[in-house]
Amino acid sequence: MLHVSKWKIILSLFLTVMGVIYAAPNLVPAERLAWMRENLPSSMPVNTVNLGLDLRGGSHLLYQADVSAVLKERVQSMVTTARTELRREDIAFSALSSSASGITFTLTHPREDHEDAYQIARDLEDGVIVDIDDDSGKVTVAMSDATLSQLRTTVMSQAIEIIRRRVDESGTREPLIQRQGVDRIVVQLPGVDNPDEIKNLIGKTAKMSFHLLDEDAVDQRARPGFSRRLPMRDTPGAYIVVKNRVMLSGDLLVHAQATFQEGAPVVSFKFNDVGAKRFCNVTRENVQKPFAIVLDKEVISAPVINEPICGGQGIISGRFTVSEANNLSVLLRSGALPAPLEIVEERTVGPTLGSDSIAAGKLAAMTAFGGVIVLMVSSYGLFGVFASAALTLNVCFIFALLSMLQATLTLPGIAGIILTMGIAVDTNVLIYERIREELRNGRSVMSSVDTGYRHAMGTIIDSNLTTLIVALILFSFGSGPVKGFAVAMTIGILTSLFSGTMMTRLMIIGWLKKAKPSELVL
Repeated sequence: MLHVSKWKIILSLFLTVMGVIYAAPNLVPAERLAWMRENLPSSMPVNTVNLGLDLRGGSHLLYQADVSAVLKERVQSMVTTARTELRREDIAFSALSSSASGITFTLTHPREDHEDAYQIARDLEDGVIVDIDDDSGKVTVAMSDATLSQLRTTVMSQAIEIIRRRVDESGTREPLIQRQGVDRIVVQLPGVDNPDEIKNLIGKTAKMSFHLLDEDAVDQRARPGFSRRLPMRDTPGAYIVVKNRVMLSGDLLVHAQATFQEGAPVVSFKFNDVGAKRFCNVTRENVQKPFAIVLDKEVISAPVINEPICGGQGIISGRFTVSEANNLSVLLRSGALPAPLEIVEERTVGPTLGSDSIAAGKLAAMTAFGGVIVLMVSSYGLFGVFASAALTLNVCFIFALLSMLQATLTLPGIAGIILTMGIAVDTNVLIYERIREELRNGRSVMSSVDTGYRHAMGTIIDSNLTTLIVALILFSFGSGPVKGFAVAMTIGILTSLFSGTMMTRLMIIGWLKKAKPSELVL
């Protein structure tokens, strides 16, 4: 009875030591912690729990994505493709126009061209619904509801991923970026007091394209349907006319970085294999012609092609500052936003408010911790002391795991940890009450303790498992603060099972073997 394998004892002691070591950095002052991170090996435990927006302070931004702009681009692309394909197949048509979610045109010879026109219309976009009236010749091509829903989901997913890349490359730690509702994105930036630079970085659509200049334009006037007039970024009030045709698009880029050329900040870029081949052909066919680089409907540079460029690499220059060159390289590396973003809500949480929240959280945790200890010691005496020691280790294990996972701690997370304290001692209450029952039935001390631990385990596992399921459901379907609460609870449940059963068992066995009491007052 009351035998514990040696390997379990060694493993328990090892986990206890490691838990204390990994939790300890959270108690180290910030200056000392910075020194440790710079001078200690990377394998040493120097990570701490990251504080969330409500504890550390920072910025809260709510963006709304203009999905309708993406839909409009898709529809315009359908118009261009339809016109090109119908002419290629010698199909006579008229009145080609766009609608909210599709296009319409009229066949001159609807019965003869029905099959060819239907096939062209079906290939314009995945998931379109095509309707052809053989009497009037009117063809309607519209995106289905499922296609529109999928388009909205895709746009939002791409926007969130690109925002995440841009924020991560800016150096902001532990940002919270998630979808809210149908077309909104929440961005929380802990520790960022002045979000203007981040806002500029996120809000840039960053659609880059390469165009030839319209050299036949008269008096800088664009020719409708063929060219357009765009402003020069570095020359206020100056405009140039570029052809509408995109010779190369920014989605062919694989790398971009800020560098220097002749002492001035520039951005170097590199195309993928398809882009490199196309870039080579374009520059070979247009030597001594200006080649405009357009970013978000502004011409940032319009150099003259001196010779063919076939290496797939190039330089963007434009009187950049070092910061502007870095930001542009980040934008190009992360890719273009699929839809324009508009800020609909902005809040800033000051560090003072965050400090107040931390102080309130500490007070609540210490009060709960002290209350639990007083209750356990007054109810169970020495065994209550063992339970309190296990509870202390449980808190160490929680912070050790949060630090290892680099999780973000918020006020709901603190609430989860406090709630876990009650759940943790509940394990010992079940065990101790079962031991009391066995003692009342006349069993010996050793037999009562052994039976109490063995027979209470089923109830302990059942109660913790149901709580764990609830925590997992909260994590799966909850928003950011709810997820933080669920993570803290999940970790607390798992650690409390270990500390409340194994650690108190080792403490009690050690005391019983040393004191050898003939009777137990519990």
